[in-house]
Amino acid sequence: MYINVNGIKLHYEVYGNGEPLIMLHCNSMSSKIFNKAITVLKNKYKIYAIDSRSHGKSEKVKILHYEDMAEDVFQFITKLGIEKPIVYGFSDGAIIGIILAAEHQELVKALILSGASLSPESTKDNAMKFFKLWSHIDRSDKMKIMMREPNITDEMLKKIEIPCFVTAGSRDLIKEEHTRHLAETLPNAKLKIFQGESHSSYINRSTKIARYILENLN
Repeated sequence: MYINVNGIKLHYEVYGNGEPLIMLHCNSMSSKIFNKAITVLKNKYKIYAIDSRSHGKSEKVKILHYEDMAEDVFQFITKLGIEKPIVYGFSDGAIIGIILAAEHQELVKALILSGASLSPESTKDNAMKFFKLWSHIDRSDKMKIMMREPNITDEMLKKIEIPCFVTAGSRDLIKEEHTRHLAETLPNAKLKIFQGESHSSYINRSTKIARYILENLN
């Protein structure tokens, strides 16, 4: 399905019935990474799996900004009249979720953030070196955005008073001290470090994140 929001055409799929759950994917992939998780979650939730702008089947743009992506999701929620969704975001999706909640938390019931970056400095040096190298090959703006954004401040985080669930892998490409700072600065947050997991191993085509969501948001 498609919807026009914020001047672009956004692709999304809907699965299941129940409480609304919006799922936002990582950089350079699409909502398809959640397919296995959705098979578990759709029995409890009505899932809106969105392809971010310039990703999946959504419309492409030349320059990416996380603020624009958050506005896309805000307009998506309001245009479809989705009442108090839970918002799950992985990596870039987590950044989008933070910005959305900082600006419009009255629309969101709870926020689940996996592998969230607060700034380019949140990414470990070796991973950032790879992204810089890949940016010379990939002609899109997908890698470049990670070198200049996000710029999430403590003031933004302190405004988010809804329940928040922060997760990361013990082998994540996001520095653990940044993940812990995120969880400690959000007023109402719970932290889970998945031991032995990487940035994406417990999320991408996995049911582990689905089980975590069911256990913590029932």
